Amino acid sequence: MSSSSELDRRPAVDPHDEPSAEWGWHGTFPKGIKIAGWLSTLAVLSLLIGNHKGQVENIWVVGTGAAMALGLIWLQVRGRTPWRR
Repeated sequence: MSSSSELDRRPAVDPHDEPSAEWGWHGTFPKGIKIAGWLSTLAVLSLLIGNHKGQVENIWVVGTGAAMALGLIWLQVRGRTPWRR
């Protein structure tokens, strides 16, 4: 019979499915995701520069950029307080 603590320590990735997990190359890039997110947000907001005749395009660009920025801020806040869950 196995205890529940043994089941909790089970690795998230099976080395048989992904051999790179044994080498330590399996994972995410949290800083890279944040940097790419902010660069993408700046790229979207740079679309405001141009020869727009109306303001509808500007509203959509600002709304999309604001949604991306809020998502990145939420990601930052959620990462700082994981113990509260």
